[in-house]
Amino acid sequence: MPSTRDIRRRIKSVKNTAQITKAMQMVAAAKMRKAQQAAVMGRPYAQLMNEIMAKASEGTIGFDHPLLQSRPVNRRAVIVISSDRGLCGALNSNLFREVTKLDKNSTVFITAGKKAAQFISRTKRNLAAEFHYKDTPDFSEARVISKYAQQLFLEGKVDAVDILFPRFVNTLTQQPVLMPFLPIGKISAATAGINEPAKDLASHAGPEIFEFESDEESVLGALLPHSLNFQMHQFLLETKASEQSARMVAMKNATDNAKQLIKDLTLEYNKLRQANITKELLEITTAQMAVG
Repeated sequence: MPSTRDIRRRIKSVKNTAQITKAMQMVAAAKMRKAQQAAVMGRPYAQLMNEIMAKASEGTIGFDHPLLQSRPVNRRAVIVISSDRGLCGALNSNLFREVTKLDKNSTVFITAGKKAAQFISRTKRNLAAEFHYKDTPDFSEARVISKYAQQLFLEGKVDAVDILFPRFVNTLTQQPVLMPFLPIGKISAATAGINEPAKDLASHAGPEIFEFESDEESVLGALLPHSLNFQMHQFLLETKASEQSARMVAMKNATDNAKQLIKDLTLEYNKLRQANITKELLEITTAQMAVG
């Protein structure tokens, strides 16, 4: 049975832990608001870009691009986007559960985030490249990852590229999603922003005529890689918003659990202290009766 001194030490230790988790919760909450705003603000641009490309592609006949070419999938690359640090609940473990469902022999992995790289290496899967990104992802960081994936696809080293990332739904919900990245499917508004519903382009009255300078192939050929780069940037923003949201919730739960544990320990301490006082009083009373 623990002594009152042991319980006091444990209460002090739990209080110190609660102070740390509370501070981490406040920091994560501040970062969460910024990350959520960045993720949500990028979605209208992705929606509009896909709408423009969908309408522009309607006016082209026989347009073809290496990034659009489909072929039998014998080898697949998967870009896994995770956090760099832990203490964010089940965010990474849910993501890695989806990784274990993929064929280990025919899949190569590209990671963005330290946790994903550590998991792929620990499970002895084929790690083709490892990238890192900051708390506020830059477009240049996303472009490097996207260009590497495009290079693998164009050189024929892989036949398809998918992206696995935690999609930000709301503060309490982050959903691991596996999305196709390459080859680019039929250009349509249905491929628009990550959480945005597709809009019916046919509802506009009459066909729209686009004039290209210099030609359709040059314009759409330049837009396709840029679209992929922006999608990658949006995926990084979604992951960062999910990470900060999950960390804030996890630290709040840890703080609440610590407070409850302090209450339970305090109650146990008071009971033990009362029992000791009662025992001492009985010993004093017994001694007086024996003397008297």
